Amino acid sequence: MRLRRLIPALLLALILTGCTTLRLDPVPGNSYAPEDFVVVDGFLTYDGDAPSYVGVDVSSYQGEIDWQKVKAAGVDFAIIRVGFRGYSEGGLYEDSMFRQNIEGALAAGLEVGAYFFSQAVTPQEAREEARYTLELLKGYELTYPVVFDWERQGAEDSRTRDTDGQTQTDCAVAFCQEVEAMGYQPMVYFSPSKAYSELNLEALLDWPFWLAHYTQDWQATTFRYHFAMWQYTSEGTVDGIPAPVDLDLCLTDFSS
Repeated sequence: MRLRRLIPALLLALILTGCTTLRLDPVPGNSYAPEDFVVVDGFLTYDGDAPSYVGVDVSSYQGEIDWQKVKAAGVDFAIIRVGFRGYSEGGLYEDSMFRQNIEGALAAGLEVGAYFFSQAVTPQEAREEARYTLELLKGYELTYPVVFDWERQGAEDSRTRDTDGQTQTDCAVAFCQEVEAMGYQPMVYFSPSKAYSELNLEALLDWPFWLAHYTQDWQATTFRYHFAMWQYTSEGTVDGIPAPVDLDLCLTDFSS
């Protein structure tokens, strides 16, 4: 009843102020129930009306991983860093642990996806990064997405230091289109601040979102838009991984 009374008042206010058009946000909202995010056996899970899979994302920074132990610890999936672009000179590099990580995760029976750490400053560079990523992924069977991970570097010699949001969006589109054309599932990674103030999310709605939001005590995120996967900490501990690791909760059944 309260909402019914509010709507006519809102419409009247819009008319009186000269605003006769109301544009609804085209980006789907976050419909997850906050109370359904629960911690089970040291991992965040979801007990509501959505799938719930425990995951990690790793790179060479985690060192040598015992993937059998990771699987036994209750991890369902892993997102492996394939490579990265240098933030100063712009070269493309394979992650030194990529092959060992992806082969170990697959052999342990985990669902596997991949990500590339982008420093693209043009859509052409983003397409180059996608082609480089896909070339390295040849021969590996993925059931999770190939992710575009663009993060601004603040160093004075950073190529991306002043890259605007529209360029970031265009690069994400270019990367995802290239990945999709080769038969893989693309995904876009971002933080709430980037989503709200830089990216044009409407231009990215063809692909699932991976949210990076570290909340206090792993409380439910207040991010207002829908996301398929949530990176909720960078300080996770998992048996078999010798260094702090990103922990993820996937709320979509990509393997199907």
